[in-house]
Amino acid sequence: MKITSVSPTGSLTISLLGRWDVVLALLLDSRLHTPMYFFLSNLSLVDLCYSTAVTPKVMAGLLIRDKIISYNACAAQMFFFGGFATVESYLLASMAYDRYAAVCKPLHYTTTMTTGVCACLAMGSYVCGFLNASIHIGDTFSLSFCKSNVIHHFFCDVPAVMVLSCSDRHVSERILIYVVSFNTFFALLVILISYIFIFITILKMHSSAGYQKALSTCASHFTAVSIFYGTVIFMYLQPSSSHSMDTDKMASVFYTMVIPMLNPVVYSMRNKEVKSALMKVISEAKLYLRL
Repeated sequence: MKITSVSPTGSLTISLLGRWDVVLALLLDSRLHTPMYFFLSNLSLVDLCYSTAVTPKVMAGLLIRDKIISYNACAAQMFFFGGFATVESYLLASMAYDRYAAVCKPLHYTTTMTTGVCACLAMGSYVCGFLNASIHIGDTFSLSFCKSNVIHHFFCDVPAVMVLSCSDRHVSERILIYVVSFNTFFALLVILISYIFIFITILKMHSSAGYQKALSTCASHFTAVSIFYGTVIFMYLQPSSSHSMDTDKMASVFYTMVIPMLNPVVYSMRNKEVKSALMKVISEAKLYLRL
């Protein structure tokens, strides 16, 4: 079975900008072996992975007009994109909890956010992500497809593929909405509760400088979280009859290309340290090559 996808206009090369700088800096600089940078490196890796799940095929469609994707490749693209996007959702919740522990319980931070706790939170994020993706794959491809094989999207997203089915989609749509709702609102609940406690702590601060810095950081965090969860809610938590594919494609650009580039900057509250560490690594590498 071949499926023809309709690619959006405009260049998509920005989606290839992986954030390996954060990952490399974390691995090579011992000063950045902290919970915050551990989660940030995982977030950068996940951003790269779910963007890569979509971008190569889209670029092939734009550059060499190869707009054909096989049935199995479509399922694989849907699985990895959905899996890594859900992992990101839970990583954002884990990062919010980490900031709660750092701001509200600083004296107990090292005993709260231990290596084991961080590893469990990260592993749980990946398990939940790919369990979610498996549910969507099973739900979507259990349907019968006998209509047009043209996907009016630039990648194999669940709503775009589901509308091609000639089966009764009511149950499948309910499953999609319920599963996405649970993942989205559970992660959002963790984030909101964490930041309620953070704001309460900020309001009790006697230092105006600390107050402004913490408030500014939280504002940036909420901006990026709003973009990510706003597009997820817009895309998946409405019936297929309410979908406008052109509007969906525009919304998809945010979470497939824009958000992966913004996240490492937004969530690194000491991003200068990452850049400094990376420049140090590059300088040492150049010195080694010269020798």
